[in-house]
Amino acid sequence: MLFSHVFVGSNDIEKSKKFYDALFKVVGVEAIGDTTGRLMYIKDNQLFGITKPIDGQTAIPGNGMTIGFSLDSEEQVNEWHQAGINHGGKSVEDPPGIREAGGKKMYLAYLRDPDGNKLCGFYSIR
Repeated sequence: MLFSHVFVGSNDIEKSKKFYDALFKVVGVEAIGDTTGRLMYIKDNQLFGITKPIDGQTAIPGNGMTIGFSLDSEEQVNEWHQAGINHGGKSVEDPPGIREAGGKKMYLAYLRDPDGNKLCGFYSIR
């Protein structure tokens, strides 16, 4: 396992909850919360979290940062992408589809969440 957790900042936790609840519903994961107002989604010992910045400053997306989510099929990537658009996200880059790199084929879809964080739905074509 490479990662244990990833957190992104948000300026509006309720707006983020609607967006991420829709994305993670596609893969059967529900949010858990805690008393600090954070959102957390856990599957297979991997945690994705959303929080207001601890330093009290405005949340801004990382320039050059993309967080990829491994999905089970091209159909699931499309469903994930559409769920994001329907819940406040914005489609970015090319439309969902096949990309090739290093001799591998992948099916990808890119979104910006309501706070501008860049996300990728990823399926490796065998």
